[in-house]
Amino acid sequence: MNIAVFASHGGSGLQAIIDACKSKRINAKVCAVISNNSGSFALQRARNNNIPAYHFSQNTIEDPDTLDKTILDTLTKNDAQIIFLAGYLKKLGPTILKTFENRVFNIHPSLLPKYGGKGMYGLNVHAAVLAAKETETGITIHRVSDEYDSGEIIAQTKVPVEKMTHPSH
Repeated sequence: MNIAVFASHGGSGLQAIIDACKSKRINAKVCAVISNNSGSFALQRARNNNIPAYHFSQNTIEDPDTLDKTILDTLTKNDAQIIFLAGYLKKLGPTILKTFENRVFNIHPSLLPKYGGKGMYGLNVHAAVLAAKETETGITIHRVSDEYDSGEIIAQTKVPVEKMTHPSH
């Protein structure tokens, strides 16, 4: 199975997928990495592993429909069968969502439906969990729909929220 991974920043989720494919825990390969951030370390991780890496954003392609089609053409060219969003901070276009219907998955850093939706990513999620004094949090893998973090939940793993110690600045 060929997996395309979309990531906007560090790419730690991408690296976990690459490592799982290499160790055969996942019977697949990462066929392409796409980022909306030209400075994303995820693109470097892809290059370090000889995976085709692409930067597409509204800075490179202004028209949203053209951007959507260009990304879809890249997925087709690389024979992508499923898509994983691993810290990708842009909404996918309608053509991609329709073409890959039920084959787009997101890794979300909370126990959805809690702490999901527009603007709820990365440290924003963790800050909200801490502010609410939650005793547990976790990760959710869900199918992507046209609404943020609302698709079918595939898997969740819970972890306790531990007290933080504040390092001196």
